[in-house]
Amino acid sequence: MSTEHLVFSPKYRGKVLVGDVGRRCEEVISDICDEMGIEIIEIAVNVDHVHLFIEYPPKYSMSHIANRIKGKSSRILRKEFPNLVKWCPKGLWAPSCYHGSVGYGPDAVKNYISSQRPRRK
Repeated sequence: MSTEHLVFSPKYRGKVLVGDVGRRCEEVISDICDEMGIEIIEIAVNVDHVHLFIEYPPKYSMSHIANRIKGKSSRILRKEFPNLVKWCPKGLWAPSCYHGSVGYGPDAVKNYISSQRPRRK
């Protein structure tokens, strides 16, 4: 198993992951990771980006994981929240993302991501 810190954002760094959309986004990403056998060590869904610290099996590449999470979550969220389709008709997520492997210092990454959690009402 490998660990990775993954960060991605909505197109145009839109501040759309608020309220119910943000909460549902976290649920959807968790469900997708469960389906793939990926353990989420820490997750933070902010208004304009998502942090994931995951442990994943070596049968998946990071590009496959990122594409699967972003593609499936975009379809689900845009179906459940039509205002997202009006905001950006061709997909929710920006085409790029950051990912970095975490060998040493996983506690530092976990603490950083947990400090990024927004306070939801």
